[in-house]
Amino acid sequence: MELTSQFSVFLVNKPGVLAQVTRQIAMARINVLAMTLADSSEHGVLRLVVDAPGRLREALARLNLPTTETEVLVVALANRSGALADLCQKLADAHINISYAYCTTGAQGGKTNGVFKVADNKKAMKVLQEKGPKRRDAQADLRRPAVLR
Repeated sequence: MELTSQFSVFLVNKPGVLAQVTRQIAMARINVLAMTLADSSEHGVLRLVVDAPGRLREALARLNLPTTETEVLVVALANRSGALADLCQKLADAHINISYAYCTTGAQGGKTNGVFKVADNKKAMKVLQEKGPKRRDAQADLRRPAVLR
């Protein structure tokens, strides 16, 4: 688990704009560790976590696109069903809001990285580092009461 910089780049919804940005990133030899792209009618928001934030800052400055930088929490998740749900539940139990999240594939050791924008990074890191009780069997929650069977 680590705190890292995430870049949000605001793109005009036109053919070739995303290609221009990704070409600039490639030419700067920056490895994209995680990304998501959301759109609206006027623009898209490209969110990136990279291996070289300083070089990305420089590369994006050359394109003169509106960009913001935010600190996000990157957490390695086990490759099993329920891993994301368990993490979200730990944060919910500690009353930590998740503003948005996205996941990657292909992290080291066959894991998945989750990128989380949370209300309180320090508290979230503390909560997620604590050893909690074993995962509860989710199937028990899905069963109908015996009276209804």
